[in-house]
Amino acid sequence: MKKIYKILTAAFIFSIFIACNNENKETTTATDNAPTTSAGGQEAVQDDDSQKDIVKIAVGSKDHTTLVAALKQADYVTSLSNAGPFTVFAPTNAAFDKLPAGTVDGLMKADKKLDLQNIIEYHVSIGVFKEDMMQDGQKIDQANNNKITISKGADGKIKVNGTANILAAIPASNGLVYVIDEVLLPPAKN
Repeated sequence: MKKIYKILTAAFIFSIFIACNNENKETTTATDNAPTTSAGGQEAVQDDDSQKDIVKIAVGSKDHTTLVAALKQADYVTSLSNAGPFTVFAPTNAAFDKLPAGTVDGLMKADKKLDLQNIIEYHVSIGVFKEDMMQDGQKIDQANNNKITISKGADGKIKVNGTANILAAIPASNGLVYVIDEVLLPPAKN
């Protein structure tokens, strides 16, 4: 009798185990058929409540459409959406318009991607450099391993490389954006 009891108990446990496994397979199958979302970095996160990151600030600005297009072409949207911290000197559309005719269009071609990346990197500092931290004559390392030079006038106005005026400072979740009125061109490589 004990033997039959053990066999029935084992059969009962086995049938529960099989039923549970079938239920999990059905759940997995249903999940596998669900629509998937495309993978992406931090830029793919939908968050309307938190402070915007550097890229979201640029995307939300009607004065930075050229910069956003350049970030996309250079494949830097994900990089500048990530944690940072970064200080980005963001030229306005009007700043890009000051470049010689055809410069922006030329840089947006696939074979000029490295040149475009170098220019964008020259606008990015690793770390946050607030205006009150900047000193006249200060040199700041940029992401492309070159340096920019800060000049601070008696009136407190800040220029980058002696030509680009800082028009506004916008805090971001991953750093700081300085709106500037000139495109910074990196020194020629030797």
